[in-house]
Amino acid sequence: MGTFEIRDDFYLNGEKIKIISGSIHYFRVVPEYWRDRLLKLKAMGCNTVETYIAWNVHERRKGEFDFSGICDVERFVAMAQELGLYVILRPAPYICAEWEFGGLPAWLLKEDGIRLRCSDPRYMAHVLSYYDELIPRLAPLQITRGGPVIMMQVENEYGSYCEDKVYLAQLRDALIARGIEIPLVTSDGPWGDMLCCGEIDGVFRTGNFGSKAEEHFAKMDTLGINPKMCMEFWCGWFDHWGCGKHSTTSAETAAHEFDEILKRGHANIYMFHGGTNFGFMNGANDYEALAPDVTSYDYDSPLTEDGRTTEKYELFRQVIAKYRDLTAEKIDIPEIPRRAYGKAQRVASAPLLGLAAGKEPVCALHPMSMERLDQHYGYTLYRTKLVYETSLAAIQLIDAGDRAQIFLDGKHLVTLYDRELLGEYVFETPVPVTKGATLEILVENMGRVNYSYKLERQRKGIDHAVVINRHLHPCWEMVTMDEETLLSFAPAEGEAREGEPSIGSYVFDVDAAADTFLELPGFGKGFVFINGFALGRFWEIGPQKRLYIPAPLLREGKNDLLIIETEGKTGEVVLCDEPELG
Repeated sequence: MGTFEIRDDFYLNGEKIKIISGSIHYFRVVPEYWRDRLLKLKAMGCNTVETYIAWNVHERRKGEFDFSGICDVERFVAMAQELGLYVILRPAPYICAEWEFGGLPAWLLKEDGIRLRCSDPRYMAHVLSYYDELIPRLAPLQITRGGPVIMMQVENEYGSYCEDKVYLAQLRDALIARGIEIPLVTSDGPWGDMLCCGEIDGVFRTGNFGSKAEEHFAKMDTLGINPKMCMEFWCGWFDHWGCGKHSTTSAETAAHEFDEILKRGHANIYMFHGGTNFGFMNGANDYEALAPDVTSYDYDSPLTEDGRTTEKYELFRQVIAKYRDLTAEKIDIPEIPRRAYGKAQRVASAPLLGLAAGKEPVCALHPMSMERLDQHYGYTLYRTKLVYETSLAAIQLIDAGDRAQIFLDGKHLVTLYDRELLGEYVFETPVPVTKGATLEILVENMGRVNYSYKLERQRKGIDHAVVINRHLHPCWEMVTMDEETLLSFAPAEGEAREGEPSIGSYVFDVDAAADTFLELPGFGKGFVFINGFALGRFWEIGPQKRLYIPAPLLREGKNDLLIIETEGKTGEVVLCDEPELG
């Protein structure tokens, strides 16, 4: 048993302690590598690890909870304690984190009129139901009960979203009522009103920033915040599709900024190790344009996406050595090997829309969003017959997101993306229509926005109607294609035609498992499974050109790849021994 107190400074068991922490998100790292990443955190000199807890990882469907495998946060915390690390947990319903929908479960959006991240009773009922399952798992991990957890976050950057103090108090009280007795914290940017809008009585305030420590800590001082902690020292940044190149920051500059924080207080490095947005779980931002994040969450961190140490790692260790004796942290940690397995061989391919046609559809007068169809991630195919139209002159998708490919009798007509979905698309030359022709619209959820007021406007698919030649078109069939459905489509024979969306099966051999990187030269856009595991998205526009495959996802002998390709392109499938983030 122990104590952690916040007075004029941080006190562990009555003695002052400088918290030097690093962020690792357990849900972005395969469990077999948790120990490796935690050991490298300890070897760099950190005494604490911080992690968000993503609600949509643990309750993907309402009332169905998962705390196994990559979702086993209790095991992650226990492993940190075993290695001598303290833990900061951030289980707020919302986490941002460049994670799908900021960690909120997509099923919340099925309910009309619900307001998120506020004291709306409907929203809070879902939060409290989740906390009834989650918090009893976390309470025994507190330092006061023999565990390593020293702080827990109430909400995340709430001051940049709203100022509903009733809501913040409800969250605070919910944690206390469920046995949380360690210090509670909030974290907000130190700009404008954020620190004030995000504060709540009885909860310690921390700041999030990547530079100008003296200036930001001075502002926190004027607000009476003491001691000073940067809960997110942004030592790098993330990438979105089409951003041009992988985001990097100067290692020397980052180390200097880190030192400036530690001179004045305490820090949590965001991210120490970024990891991977496996599956369809990347987030997105949306200001002037939709900016969905790439599959890699490398973040230009001290550890690369596949866990290699960097110059930034070495310089950060030198900074930490000014504040902690690191002689006891000399740990020999062998690098995980990388291998190039060469080209995978194609087994078969099949038309994606044809496979979807064999799945029982949902029928309705007008299109329904993914959420109303109880689908959360992936693709939805909308299909109808054109009976009265003799030509297709204009089309408009009302309340649609994010990327829609339109086909007439299997022929691709146009792809609409982001802001193009807000207006009417007029064909330069009207497309002739044969009576009874099939119109299909394949809509991809590119990842829900994880920040800003637009959280409440994240229904995907087509949520209202389709207007054809300026009149509403009724009678639609809808086929949902989430991870489970896509896996069931794996073709054993056949070949898709060039120019149509396809799904292909490939194999490659492994004699000894090692980390590897998947490159798809010639392919356009799509999604990859490795041995049934949802690896992530690819897109030729980059900047990410190769997908990281951790060795634990491989097996000796034959390995299976399933590649969904929506642009009608084909190319090579190559397993390389180096990343290429662009």
